[in-house]
Formats: sequence, C-alpha cells, structure tokens
Amino acid sequence: MKKGNMLIKNSSELVTCSGNKAKFGKDMSDINVILDGAVVIEDGIIKDVGTTEDILKKYDETKYETIDAKNKCVLPGFVDSHTHFIFGGYRAEEFSWRLRGDSYMEIMNRGGGIVNTVTSTRNASKEELFNLGKKRLDSMLSFGVTTVEGKSGYGLNYETEMKQLEVMKELDKEHAVDICRTFLGAHAVPDEYKGRTDEYIDFMLEKILPEVAKNKLADFFDVFCEQGVFSVEESRKMFLKAKEYGMKLKIHADEIVQLGGSELAAELGMVSADHLLHASDKGIKDMAEKGVVSTLLPTTAFCLKEPFARGRFMIDNGCAVALATDFNPGSGFTNSIPLMFALATIYMNMSIEEAITAMTINGAAAIDRADSIGSIDIGKKGDIVILEYPSYKFLPYNTGVNTVEKVIKNGVLVHKN
Repeated sequence: MKKGNMLIKNSSELVTCSGNKAKFGKDMSDINVILDGAVVIEDGIIKDVGTTEDILKKYDETKYETIDAKNKCVLPGFVDSHTHFIFGGYRAEEFSWRLRGDSYMEIMNRGGGIVNTVTSTRNASKEELFNLGKKRLDSMLSFGVTTVEGKSGYGLNYETEMKQLEVMKELDKEHAVDICRTFLGAHAVPDEYKGRTDEYIDFMLEKILPEVAKNKLADFFDVFCEQGVFSVEESRKMFLKAKEYGMKLKIHADEIVQLGGSELAAELGMVSADHLLHASDKGIKDMAEKGVVSTLLPTTAFCLKEPFARGRFMIDNGCAVALATDFNPGSGFTNSIPLMFALATIYMNMSIEEAITAMTINGAAAIDRADSIGSIDIGKKGDIVILEYPSYKFLPYNTGVNTVEKVIKNGVLVHKN
C-alpha cells in the first residue's frame, strides 16, 4: 500500500481520540478536540498535530499534498473490530422468517443460520470470495473504515477455513483497508459432525488450528460460546489450546442467553468479548477489572429484534466499550457505520463522545492495535476521516446518513464521496 506525505489544515474540529490503549469508563468521554486543527503525515505516519497556525509555522505546505478542511470535522479512521465479511450466498429468506417472529435459534435448528452459509461458502471459489470481499471492503471504506477485523467460520472444514483466511490475507495486501484476521472454526458444529461436538472440537484443534498458527493466517482465535453451540467448558478447552499456539483471544459471549462467556473472557484475560446482550452484572464488572474490551454490536441486536447490550451500564461500571457492525449474511447484513452510531447513541444511551471513542481508539484496542491506529497521534498511521460537516455532532444528528467526505489511509487519499 502506497504511503504518502500530506498536510490537512483549517479543520473546524480535529478530534484526536489521543492515546495508545483502550479508554475505560468515564475516560471514554475524552476525545480531545483541537479547534482549527492540522495534521502532518510523512511517509504514511503522523508527524505532527496541532493548531493550523502552529503547524504552518513549522512546515512548508508546498512540500505536501495539502487538503484544506475548512468547515470540516477531522477524525481518526474508524475501526470495525468484529465482522464476518468473507462468505458466499445470502439469507434473505431467513430475514423474512425473523420478521414474522421466528427466533435465531429456531431458524438455526431447522438448518438455517450459520450452517446455511457454510454450504454456500464451501461451494464458492477462492476468486469468488476475493471479489466479494473486495466489493465489501470498498463499501466499508466509503463509511470511513480504515481497519477491519474479519473472521473465518463459514467453512467448518479444513479446506474452507483455510480458504477464507487466505483470501483475507491476500485482500490485506491489495486493498487500502487493513484486515485483522480471526480464526473462528468454533462458529458452529457442521452437519457432518452433528451429535459429535467433542469430535469436531478435536478435529479443529488437531488438524486446522496448528496449520493456521504455523502459516500465520490469523491473529486471533474466537469461539461462539452459546447455548446449543459451544458450552463454557468446551470453549475454555479450545481457548487454552489456542493460547498454547500463541494466539490472542476473542469470544462471542452471552448473545442469546446468559451463559457465562463474559466471565470466561475475564478469567482468561481475553482481548475482547463481543455481543454481550445478556452479560451478567458480575461478568461486566469482571471484564472491567481485567481490562477486557467489551465490543457491542447494536446493528445485530436491531436486526434480530433483541434487546440492546447495556452500553450505558457497562461504561458506568468502568468498562472499555467498542462498537462494531458484525457485518454478516444472517443476523446483521449491514456494514452501516451511521446506523450503528445512531443505535448506540439513541437506544444504548451512549454519548456522542463515547461512541466516537468506541469506533476509534477502543475499536483499535479490541484488535490489539491501539499502539498504531485508532487516534490522531504522532507516530501512528496516517488514517484519517474528513466529514462534510464542521462538527462531530453531525454524526448522530444527520441520522443514518453517511457524512464521510474523504478517507485518508497511510497519508494517501483513498476515497472521496
């Protein structure tokens, strides 16, 4: 990916979200706004940040590609820290079933849900998945996403799990959006192992996980810890094995029922626990104490017609909350950052400032990259979003509408709406 030299000046608000680690509790409100701000990027890395007056005293703007951001708000590139964007096929019919009242688990039990997508993804060629993934990344970029996490988990066999991860690795080299890869072989039990969960777990841990680790195809290991999928005990066994291979941990926790996944995340010191619609008070407090990022996915709750995760309660109890789209073919076929932002602020009672923190520095922390992305700080990647409006407060105010005008990646203008 090309790296550029750029100077952005005259921004009405420069929102830095400054920091090198997750922000917890009340600190999430501190987004650090510089009025009439400017940023200097050299060779793709942020060189300096300050007021336009101070920056122009120190730097010759003729030596840079210059963007005049007058009457515009400038923010760090958004980090979408939980998605399943590499998949084949769609599940529009299942969405209509949910609209008539069928539950997620009812649909899964009749052969829908994850296993439905598994068949389509197994049948898709590597080229097909690459082209689909590229198109989806283009869409994410238009919403201001400069880094995304992508999971496998629609293969549930050796060939397709590896295929999904390899496609993401290739896309990471070719596309402007950076991709953090997660191995989610424990997304469901495939039909060929129905009634033999222990055998599938052993197959995954003995046959797939070692190859994923050896070939460095994934940064994280994830499990769908849920009633009727993988128990807390089964999940613990898998996570402990993944740790032996040096993999960092994430978990799908307490999404459908209160099972104890959030407590497990705290016990094992995971980087993040995701969904958390039914996380217990104890689990929430444990995660805050152990520094686990709580990644909330409001568009999924919205599409499933489920109650939203308790974002306000989590923040008030000292959690570091991140927001992500959970873009996938079933429970949340949307990568809309504006919709996610609206749901978080209107229905989850998060402040605008907290939601911005959740999409930037805390999103970066949820994929263990807060030292290099997620804020406009000297030494970090030059990943920047410029809004068409003068204030960050337009993000929820222009409800559900994409207000991103320009996206800069590594100091290069990569998208203009």
